[in-house]
Order: sequence, then C-alpha cells, then structure tokens
Amino acid sequence: MNLFGLTDIGAVRRDNQDSYAIRELDEQLAVAVVCDGMGGAQAGNVASAVAVEAFAAAVEDSCRQQPPHSSEERAQMMRAACQKANRVVFELSESTPEYQGMGTTLVGALILPEEFCLVNIGDSRAYIIRGDVIRQITQDHSLVQALVERGELTQEQARVHPKKNLITRALGVDREVREDAFQVAAQPGDRLLLCSDGLSNVLSDQQLLEICRHGGLEECCRQLMARTLEAGAPDNVTIVMAQL
Repeated sequence: MNLFGLTDIGAVRRDNQDSYAIRELDEQLAVAVVCDGMGGAQAGNVASAVAVEAFAAAVEDSCRQQPPHSSEERAQMMRAACQKANRVVFELSESTPEYQGMGTTLVGALILPEEFCLVNIGDSRAYIIRGDVIRQITQDHSLVQALVERGELTQEQARVHPKKNLITRALGVDREVREDAFQVAAQPGDRLLLCSDGLSNVLSDQQLLEICRHGGLEECCRQLMARTLEAGAPDNVTIVMAQL
C-alpha cells in the first residue's frame, strides 16, 4: 500500500483553509481524510484542522480498540467518526465567538487490500482509478449537484455555474449532520484519489485520469497540483492518493 498527499494555498487565496491527514495503522490498513473549511480565514482553518484530527483519531482509536471485521462494522465506524468530528467542531464553534458558524467539508477513507470504505459531507470528493477508467465514488452535497439530479443542469453546465461552490451539507454547522457512506470492493493496482474542490473544479475527470493512471503516486500528485496551479487555481488545493 502506497500513500501520498499534499496541499497548496492556490494562486488566489490568502489562506489555506484545507487540511488533510494520512495515517498508516498497519501494513494493510490506513485512514485518509481531506477537509475544506469555511467561515472566514481563521475559522475555516480551524474547522478543517480540528475535523481532520478528530476524524482520524476516532478511526485510529476504534481500529486499535476493536478492529471492524465486516463491511457493515467498518461503515458504522466511519459514520461514528464523522459524528465525533461534527460534535467537536460544532461545540468549539458554539463556545468561541470568533468561530461561530464555521464548518467544513469532509471526505474520508478507510483503505484495506479488499475494500475502500468512504464517507463524505459536502463537495470534497473520492475517485477510484482502475486501469483506464476513473469513477467518482462520492456524491457532492451542493446546489448545482441538486440541479443536475433534477435535470435542470448538465454536468458541463454545473462545472462553470456561478454558484457551484454552494454546498448543502457541512460538518460542524449544526449539532447533527448527515453523512453518506460508500463501500467499494478493491483490486490490486487500484488508485484512490481524495481531493478538495480546488482540484475537481479546475481539472476534468479525463484530465485527472490522464495524470493519475501512470507514474508513482508522488509524481501524480505533484503533476495534478502543477496543472491546477497552471490553470489559475482559484481555491486551495488538496490531493491525497493511495495505491494498493
């Protein structure tokens, strides 16, 4: 199992409100998470950093105390980690005036040789690259995605819509949050890509595939970042990849 990640402020923003973590729990088990904060520069930074740490720590603690042995147990554990992160961010927001209203997206993965167990809230994404095919696993919780699902926008129109950054769910904004969970059977050679919308709003799925299907993980991540910066990178960019 190979893992790599990086983050960049981008070409326009003054602060990086993205955070990520990669933790190898043993030779065949890892957790990775990407968060994209919101609520003003300082609050967004805090929300994403706090959520990343709370989520990763919750998964790590659960795996060490009582390792999940089934897909159902893994999904329950990942959902519980989301809820723990939500409570931590929400309670900090409630207790600290300058953090009121802060929140963050979250996409997290438990990575095993036989399965990717994923959770997401907001519009940070998870993709799987298998051979010459890329597939988005998570579903954006965003205004434009809702319009696409209702048939009011095409995917191409959604990519350039002026309200494409409006999300309909965020971690830490309310006492309760609803996350989505996904389980994907894994195969040797599979590559998993987690990213903030600073990447997916700039590069198309085809561009992601062209870069991600060849070369080492670090090379791929750095090429993705370079291409995004070359294209103007209007937002923070965070990229995490894993390969079985």
